[in-house]
Amino acid sequence: MLFIEYPKCSTCQKARKWLEAQGLAFTARHIKADAPTADELKDWHIRSGLPLKKFFNTSGLVYKELGLKDKLPGMNDEEQLALLASDGMLVKRPILVGDDFALVGFREKEWAETLATDNN
Repeated sequence: MLFIEYPKCSTCQKARKWLEAQGLAFTARHIKADAPTADELKDWHIRSGLPLKKFFNTSGLVYKELGLKDKLPGMNDEEQLALLASDGMLVKRPILVGDDFALVGFREKEWAETLATDNN
């Protein structure tokens, strides 16, 4: 599995600790140093089943500075994907990508159900 993270992000740290506690193997990737491409994001968007807007880090500074709350509704998917690919800090994190899924943001129950892990 691919674990997309921003190491300073407390939610990413919590997710990493959870993955390690479950004994799950993953490859970590720094979202700012190695930002996802538009093609990767498009693939993950399909695997996630989520609306594309869920991939935006709405609490981030870049999102707010660009005024995206008002701009996103008028953009098509390709424009949104290009924007996400332009700056890793615009992308919600962490993202966990497997063969047939992509989980955006860390919600332990959802991750446990998707990965069929035992929380004991």
